[in-house]
Amino acid sequence: MAETKAGQIYTVLREAVLRGDVPPGGALKPQELADAHGVSLAVVREALVRLAGDGLADRMDNRGFAVPTQSDRRWQELAEARCVLEPELLRLAIARGDLDWEARVRAAHHRLARTPPTRPGDRHVTAEWSRVHHEFHRALLDGCGNAVLLETFDRLWLATELARRWSADRDPDRDYLGEHRRLEEAALARDADAAADLLARHVSRTAERLR
Repeated sequence: MAETKAGQIYTVLREAVLRGDVPPGGALKPQELADAHGVSLAVVREALVRLAGDGLADRMDNRGFAVPTQSDRRWQELAEARCVLEPELLRLAIARGDLDWEARVRAAHHRLARTPPTRPGDRHVTAEWSRVHHEFHRALLDGCGNAVLLETFDRLWLATELARRWSADRDPDRDYLGEHRRLEEAALARDADAAADLLARHVSRTAERLR
């Protein structure tokens, strides 16, 4: 039961951080959160440790927690890691992907292109758009056929989700629709060089907006 409750609190805190309810650098105080949600301190600490493991919180020396800052060097390092990994995964997917892979990429792009990134009057991207955004990028790469590399991609993706939301807020005129369409077209045309270059530039731009 405690694990289930910790999982519920983790989900609530994760969405609060991603929505920007707690500002960059803002404290996540275990006792205050426990009181606010009517759960034990142990439950909140377990949820916060998991949040820190996902890269969505920093564990402080005094055993408290805080939302990472936008200037944190980690975002540049994570972007560099993704720029090394993902274009090579995409090359493998283009070389190995079959017709079923092509169909998954096309379907994922269709869903992404028709999902509004924000709601009227709200500049923050929605959880639904973030979900289909991940599904599109995952579909592009899953033709590589390497489960270990795909698990690494999933971990890096989650670790950069906060930076991705911040970047979108700072870059409201970014042509996400065009970037994703060009990625889909290059991948399905089996143009590995063009697709890898587009993906590297797509990933890099997120981190550049946080410099």
